[in-house]
Amino acid sequence: MSHSLADQECEACTSEDEPLAEAEFETHLEELEGDVWTVVDEHHLEGTYPFEDFRDALEFTYEVGELAEDEWHHPDIHLQWGEVTIEMWTHKIDGLHKADFVMAARMDRIHEEYAPE
Repeated sequence: MSHSLADQECEACTSEDEPLAEAEFETHLEELEGDVWTVVDEHHLEGTYPFEDFRDALEFTYEVGELAEDEWHHPDIHLQWGEVTIEMWTHKIDGLHKADFVMAARMDRIHEEYAPE
């Protein structure tokens, strides 16, 4: 998996920005963990990460929360035993922005530490 998206700046959008078109978000989606992320209704990203146990899922959730605070870009996070599901879109434009994919790529990078063997 390429980490080029994870290394890019998470630039905030303006209310004048348009949500990404399918061709644009498909290109970014190819750089994310394929078995984790999907685009739902051309509106938001949804990803489910597997874990060995609840503690790893909880620690991952905490790290994602810290990332969200650092970037001021907050996903919906659903924690349960053995998995964490993330839903993310840019509320200001009610759709997908490149920043959503940058955040997802950074979450992929964080998950590498916790991925089940």
